[in-house]
Amino acid sequence: MIDALHRTSLLVRHNTVLRLRDPAQLITYIALPMVLMVMLKELYVKALDGGVTQAVTGPLVMFSVFALSIVGNSILAEREWHTWDQMRSSRAGRAELLLGKTVPILVVLVLQQVILLFFGCLVIGLPVPGSMGYVVIAVAVWGITLLSIGAALATVARSRGDLALVSDVGAMTVSAFGGALVPVSLMPGWAQAIAPFSPGYWAMDMMRTALKGDAGAMLTPVLVCLGIAFAAGALATYRLARGWGRSHLL
Repeated sequence: MIDALHRTSLLVRHNTVLRLRDPAQLITYIALPMVLMVMLKELYVKALDGGVTQAVTGPLVMFSVFALSIVGNSILAEREWHTWDQMRSSRAGRAELLLGKTVPILVVLVLQQVILLFFGCLVIGLPVPGSMGYVVIAVAVWGITLLSIGAALATVARSRGDLALVSDVGAMTVSAFGGALVPVSLMPGWAQAIAPFSPGYWAMDMMRTALKGDAGAMLTPVLVCLGIAFAAGALATYRLARGWGRSHLL
């Protein structure tokens, strides 16, 4: 156990250094939603009840989905460098490799959401949540969900182009049907019927109820997001364990 913890900590440290050396994506996915929050605030406030909440949670969810590319690229880069194969042949177990790779990225995803929520409270006028514990849970659950989906995509994509296509188109689709741009209640009937199949729909619901401090209403979206995370994580683990992350498959 001590050896496993030591190997995992080394992998976490290594992957943290890699993330710190390439902060461009994180900066982009923090700066752009801030701009959208400022530009769209007045529109949402005049058009919607709870417009401030929509102005904050919409861009937050949208650009956190875009951050899937951070997760995918971190694993895809290891495959391109042919270092993933070397790590798989080391003494580090499968769980250690995945933890070493994903823990720093989870911190990145959580940090992105926390910064945007602080910005929403300080600049946009979002009321400070009375129950911060619920917000922490929502941020952590959504971060884990994104991490699992991104890891699954990285085991399927054969190039950065494939990954960019899936993550960008998927992010817009998930966000649009989830109500990040327009509340689901204002969408056409067919779009409202499809909306619950989007992870973004449950993320928006989870964030809104967490900000309100409504634990009862928050339970269902939390469970759905965790179910999505489990399914995507299981797929990623299965494919990596069966060699689908090998470099020669690129």
